[in-house]
Amino acid sequence: MKMNKIKLNSGKVIIFTKLFFHITNILLIAFYLYPGSILGCFIYDNCTQQPYLTNDFSNIISSNHVYVFIIISLLGLISYSKEKIFNKILIYLFFISVFLEFMHLIIPGRGFEMKDLAGNILGVAISLIIFLIFKVRKKNEHF
Repeated sequence: MKMNKIKLNSGKVIIFTKLFFHITNILLIAFYLYPGSILGCFIYDNCTQQPYLTNDFSNIISSNHVYVFIIISLLGLISYSKEKIFNKILIYLFFISVFLEFMHLIIPGRGFEMKDLAGNILGVAISLIIFLIFKVRKKNEHF
């Protein structure tokens, strides 16, 4: 009985994680494609000013972009870790991290920046590394 309850609870967690992953993806796309800063509008009453959580990493990589893509990528990797489409999710995460930044070339009020692109890709890569470390640790616990 206890084993069934654990499986049932983990199934609910995965459903919630998938839902949260899809919602955050929609929000990410909306924030990226908006011609200005949605957060800047609310926080600073200035749609041209971006809020920063921390300083960028030596002006080469955007820290905000790393944080956002770590969160979204971990949600996606965890949500689909046991499904056949895991590799497609991984490809999607790398694709969306590049595609959204290149869209800034054509969106008014936005600008393409290499440090943002580097932050996006690094966020996905860090998530993949974290995911693989936990997967290996979990596999080794069974032996």
